[in-house]
Formats: sequence, structure tokens, C-alpha cells
Amino acid sequence: MTKMLGIMLMGAGISLEVFFLTLLFSVPLAMPVAFGRMSKNWVVRNIINLYLLIIRGTPLILQLIFIYFAPKYLNKFLVDTFSATFGSPAFWNGVRTVLSYNRFTAVIIAFALNYAAYFAEIYRGGIEAIPKGQYEAAKVLGFTTSQTFFRIVLPQVIKRILPAAGNEVITLVKDTALAQVIGVAELFHAAQNAAAREFSTTPIFIAGLFYFIMNWVVSFAIAKGEKKLSYYH
Repeated sequence: MTKMLGIMLMGAGISLEVFFLTLLFSVPLAMPVAFGRMSKNWVVRNIINLYLLIIRGTPLILQLIFIYFAPKYLNKFLVDTFSATFGSPAFWNGVRTVLSYNRFTAVIIAFALNYAAYFAEIYRGGIEAIPKGQYEAAKVLGFTTSQTFFRIVLPQVIKRILPAAGNEVITLVKDTALAQVIGVAELFHAAQNAAAREFSTTPIFIAGLFYFIMNWVVSFAIAKGEKKLSYYH
């Protein structure tokens, strides 16, 4: 039992790493994506729209598999096709290094790109919900564009998007279980292995309890954040 719990704690640690690293990269990445989505430049807007269409139109599990395996096939194709004719061995060794990364890195890239797309749409909705009159009033009062956004618009946007963003974060807690698809030994992977080894469903229930506690913590944090920002109406 002690050994099983130790393995599951290691898996829980991996799940937490996936969770926090995904938020670390996807939350800031979503902002330029949101602005690109609202851009008046049709080239930028269409590129972002295509990215959002692909990400939101395909399952995360498929994106994980693609991001992990596609560079390996691309690497082999490039090296087999061009290395004999073009470039030095050092150059192609560099290409091989760039296109090679481990399973955990592939998980973080896939999760960050996926969640950035959803957060971007949440940001866009929040930004576009702010009345245009506030921008005009801020301009009259002498605020610069950046001051208007960060001091006036952004706090209101955060207040408006917090419930929707909280739902995405709760979904992320559960989606960390998908990392096992490409062999990352996160919590659910460890629980499945332990259940098969012990001929018991107890590890699965323990994993479920972990996810429940994590989501309770996230829900509590979101509720506190909403309360703190309640002075914005």
C-alpha cells in the first residue's frame, strides 16, 4: 500500500507540473492571440482564425499525438531527403536537435497551444464587452492607450471573464489525465498501473479524490478572486 501511494504521489506531482506549466504558458500566450483575432489586418486575423479553427475543431488527444510524433517524421523526411545534397552534417544535426523533444515537453506544448486558444476567445469576449465610451472617456482624461487598457479595461475584463476562465482551469485539471496517451506517467496513468497490479479499483478512487480536491482548490480560488473584484460592476 505504501509503495502504491508513493508511485501515485509521483504521478500526482507530474499532473501538477502539467497543470501549472500549461497555465504559465497558455494564459499569457492567449492575450496576443486574442488581439490577433480582433486585428484589422486580415492576414493576421485569418491566420489566427485558422489556428483557432484547428485547435477547437480537433480533440486534444489528437493534438497530443500529432505534436509528439509529427516532428519525428518531419525530421526523418528532411534528413533523408536533403542531407545528402544540401547542408553540412552539423546543420542537419542542429535540425535534428530542434525537432526532437521528449514526451513531457510535447505534452506542455500541446496543452499550452490548446488552452491558449480557448483562453483567447474568453479574453476577446471580455474585451469586446467593455463599452466604447470608456475608451473615449479615458482619452479625454489624458490616459494613454496602454494606461487605458491596464488601469481601466483590464481589471473589468478580468472580473467579467473569471467564471469562464475558471471553468477552463477546472477542465485542465481533468485533462491532465490525457498526458498518458503519449506515455507520460501522470496520476491517472499511475493509478491504472497500480489498479492492474493490485487487482483493485482503490487506486482509481484515490486518483478521483485527488482530482476532486484540486478542483475544489481551483473553485475556491476563483470564488475568492470574484469576491475581490466585486467592486467592478
